Amino acid sequence: MTDWLDRMLRLLPPFVARWLARRLRGAAPALPPGAPVAVLPLAASVSVVIPALNESRRIASVVAFALADPATAEVVVIDDSSIDDTAALARAAGARVVTSSMLGKGTSMHDGAMAAQHDIVVYLDGDLAGLRPGLVGDMARPLLADEADFVKARFGRSGGRVTELTAKPMLKVFFPELAELRQPLGGIIAARRHLLQQLRFEDGYGVDIGLLIDASRAGARVTEVDIGSLENDSQPLLDLTLMANEVARVIYSRARTAGRLHVDQIVAMYENQRQAAASLDYILTRRRGRQRLLLLDMDGTLTTTRYAVELARATGQEQALSQLLDSPTDDTAARSERIAALFRFVHKQQLERVARAAPIRPGVIEFINRMRRNGFIVGVLSDSYFVAADILRRRVFADFALAHTLQFDGDVCTGQVRLNPAFLRAEGSEGEPVCKSHVLRRFKAECNDAPLLECWAVGDNLNDLGLLRLADRAFAIEPKAEALRREPGVRVIESFDELLPLVPEPLTAVARAA
Repeated sequence: MTDWLDRMLRLLPPFVARWLARRLRGAAPALPPGAPVAVLPLAASVSVVIPALNESRRIASVVAFALADPATAEVVVIDDSSIDDTAALARAAGARVVTSSMLGKGTSMHDGAMAAQHDIVVYLDGDLAGLRPGLVGDMARPLLADEADFVKARFGRSGGRVTELTAKPMLKVFFPELAELRQPLGGIIAARRHLLQQLRFEDGYGVDIGLLIDASRAGARVTEVDIGSLENDSQPLLDLTLMANEVARVIYSRARTAGRLHVDQIVAMYENQRQAAASLDYILTRRRGRQRLLLLDMDGTLTTTRYAVELARATGQEQALSQLLDSPTDDTAARSERIAALFRFVHKQQLERVARAAPIRPGVIEFINRMRRNGFIVGVLSDSYFVAADILRRRVFADFALAHTLQFDGDVCTGQVRLNPAFLRAEGSEGEPVCKSHVLRRFKAECNDAPLLECWAVGDNLNDLGLLRLADRAFAIEPKAEALRREPGVRVIESFDELLPLVPEPLTAVARAA
């Protein structure tokens, strides 16, 4: 590189200079999200910024936690004119307290970047608990190693409802380069101050997603760092609604600026949001600590008929379907694809009408209601389609549904199906490649915060056998296969009324702790 170019780069802010130099010299690929970073010895070189509004309950412990990290050089609390003791407690804990120039988290974050005395800034929220020691240093390492320019924290398996149902589906359509990020809305962020000074800070709930998109669009290398688990105060439902609206507004605005906002993409985004509700990640956000699980097969268990048969009858595909059902020559995935292809060009309303008309077994609603009252989270599993399973789930008042997702284009079925990942065998796991039993395995694996104490399962056919074998209590209702009658540990029943006397009492606090 020529001397004059080197002199020019030295006049630019460090982030811009590095970005331009990489472009001119041939940049190394950006660090993939979640990739391991080099472990470097850390000196106190990070400004920790904590935007805070009425956080007297936890602010002192968050400040003390940040100051205990070897990487922390200072803690700056940006106080949004709190009416409690937030400012006094933060100052007593060792933070430098600055009053925000205007109400709003975005303004506070911007003021923090301006007030920081060090080039690396790490943002923490003021209501956090359960933080892992060394978190500040972990967030700063990719920046110090020059492996990233903008770092998001990854914690837990999945995000909350707004993350799973709004942010992720929208990013997948409008900014697919960011679609793999686990926690796009998280407020724990690390970046260089020079980069932050170039970005736009939104006023409301959309500030974190706006910074992420803007940093990526500016050429920053974005990555995630796993920080384990954490606790923060849950948001009221009204706040979640406002958050979802604000996040959507910011993503739409950035997509329009980037020339990516088109009608077809909006339709695709709504389809992605619908599919997100069929994911185990989303379901786990709704568990709310419940430690009992009831899994119900749909076809032949909740209903007395098979959904695919009723749909084929309604669309004139009965003969074609009869040649595919239970075919011994196809594996489960191939058969699902062949059956889905029969329903190409069928309108979504037709699929929904068939699901609404499907006959439900007597007694199932009372049984589910009693199980839910006594502490069970209740799910409907189906080898059929989520568009139908979710309707059946709501008809029987279950908590969630998991099924495969038909693809739609303008509410018309494309004939393509996406197998639900929760049904797929994980690496090193047992069982068939596609099986309902894998749903239960994943529940057990991902519920470490409140482990499952018991699981009930009800099915009716061979495709439920793997699930029934894995459950603590298993029932086969009017089984279609003799193997279910012979299976040890599976109780055969003729109606859901037989299960009502077996419903266990609610767990006591002592039993839950044990």
